[in-house]
Amino acid sequence: MKLLHSGKVRDVYADGDDLLLVASDRISIYDVVLPTPIPDKGALLTRLSLWWFERLADVVPNHVVSATDVPDEFAGRAIRCRRLEMLPVECIARGYLAGMGLQEYRRHSTVSGIDLPPGLVEGSRLPEPIFTPTTKAPVGEHDEFMTFDDVIALVGEETAERLRELTLAVYSRGAQIAAGGGILVADTKLEFGTDAEGRIVLADEVLTSDSSRFWPADDWEPGRPQHAYDKQFVREWSGGLDWDRTAPGPEVPAEVVAATRARYVEAYERITGREWAAAS
Repeated sequence: MKLLHSGKVRDVYADGDDLLLVASDRISIYDVVLPTPIPDKGALLTRLSLWWFERLADVVPNHVVSATDVPDEFAGRAIRCRRLEMLPVECIARGYLAGMGLQEYRRHSTVSGIDLPPGLVEGSRLPEPIFTPTTKAPVGEHDEFMTFDDVIALVGEETAERLRELTLAVYSRGAQIAAGGGILVADTKLEFGTDAEGRIVLADEVLTSDSSRFWPADDWEPGRPQHAYDKQFVREWSGGLDWDRTAPGPEVPAEVVAATRARYVEAYERITGREWAAAS
């Protein structure tokens, strides 16, 4: 095997004609990798992604070759994948107003150039889910919003239209399924590539606590921060620090690590209906 790329959370290895996508326990916030790992995080992300890939297979093809044909040292946190030509866009669907979307709305009443109604607040449900793509920034740099015209300029109109269609379809299916476990999917980030036949294929991770905002439906209340089953908890903890959101990131205290892991586990269990201890 040959290490091809080490990202914020995942490492990519070449293994014959395939790739191995290995999820670490690293956690990143504001595009900075923190020095403290979250135990079991890589396995949780991998298992949840595989669960979703199965349930989205009729919506979009994915890159999974095998979850078991991986080296022993990566067992449980690696996926054998097809090689793809990755598209240079982070494809984000938003059903609720939070994060970068909330910040842009407060400044311009838009997100990614899409006009939104007046009077929305943090956590508001949008009239309908919207496609709000961003750039793919290198490690240590920040993603920036793109308009749909920016995506067209980058990948062409036909591909841009298909990316928007698939992103919203995956979000719609995911939000519907997660609602069965009492979870709102506020937003989610997806990555796509093209295969040798030119088909657009879903890749990387899907609908995990690292790539999505998950909120408990019974606690949702617009106008305030929501309880988050994702790394928003770590972002909020870091807000009380004297840190400028650039590398190196701060060490995470043990109680924040434990609480973050508990939220990842709860998201997995509520979405899948499976007990984590039995699945790990």
